[in-house]
Amino acid sequence: MNNIHTLSDLLKNSGCQYLIFDLGRRIQPIDSSAFNHIEQGQQAYPYPVQRKAHLAIAYWNESRQPWIWFLKFELDERGLLKQADIGNFIKYVVEAMGTHLSQEMSEEQQEKLSNNPYTFKPAEDKMAVFHSKIRANLELETSQYYSHAQDYFAGKLGWEKWQTVGLQGITDVCARMNEQQNSVHLIRALKQLPNEPLYALLGTLEHCDLPDRLAEPLSDMAMKQINSSEPDLFLLSALTRALTSANHAFSLPVLQAILNSPLLSHQEILIGIAGRCWHLLADTKLAEQFLIRLAETNNQALFNQLFADLVMLPELRVILLPLLHSSPTEELARALENLQQAARKH
Repeated sequence: MNNIHTLSDLLKNSGCQYLIFDLGRRIQPIDSSAFNHIEQGQQAYPYPVQRKAHLAIAYWNESRQPWIWFLKFELDERGLLKQADIGNFIKYVVEAMGTHLSQEMSEEQQEKLSNNPYTFKPAEDKMAVFHSKIRANLELETSQYYSHAQDYFAGKLGWEKWQTVGLQGITDVCARMNEQQNSVHLIRALKQLPNEPLYALLGTLEHCDLPDRLAEPLSDMAMKQINSSEPDLFLLSALTRALTSANHAFSLPVLQAILNSPLLSHQEILIGIAGRCWHLLADTKLAEQFLIRLAETNNQALFNQLFADLVMLPELRVILLPLLHSSPTEELARALENLQQAARKH
């Protein structure tokens, strides 16, 4: 125990292989050497949400059946993990399981380990995506819902028969997009899908690496909404979020067109951009335009919340902090002044 100061140490000491994912924004991997630096306070957590790190750690031995921890840690004002929290969680683990993790846990041990302030239960949709990703990554069997979802997206069941398609099946198809013609079927299905399976698919694609061949029709669907006289703002929001990992050639024109229009910059869409497409705001002009639209909602509480959340992201901090002292529009100047007044009161 004396030489175990980080979760990385604990996992390596047990002879386990492991993968680390962020679960707060997009479900995406965090490189293990980067995570080691994060744990030691040498690097800010890359994807904070409301000043917290939401993590999934999957580890396994020769059997390749992974054990999973879902962990939530507070971050300090610089976005760093608090090493005391890591140390406390390690104590819970060692008390429940000892220092060797690659063994089955009894119910008593599981109960002991789950009874700590750092574990959390992700939302059902994120849990489904995560399990599909891990199974695909470790080349494990898919869920029982996979082949039925495949048949549905291939058009074999009838588009109106979506009620029988499980969310886990949809996430399995998306996690194995490059297998068995899955991406081809998804592309063909896009224009046929009723709202319910379409929204479930778009919500899953937020967490997937989109190939260009799928990003292109999604971008076309978004531009169609943008150019419509009566755009469906909720569909546009879902499409924009689904394009988050797309090649910038497909995602940027959509974002720019949204921010160029007061009508399209609805707060629902702005929340989606902040939560999923934040990396596209790593351009001063786009970041400024985003804040202008956010100020124009006249929802100061939302402005304060999203600004505080985005400024914690390491790649946006250097973009957003200088904007505190710029005032391209009256609305933005007022929103920024109110934000700073609220910060001084705390």
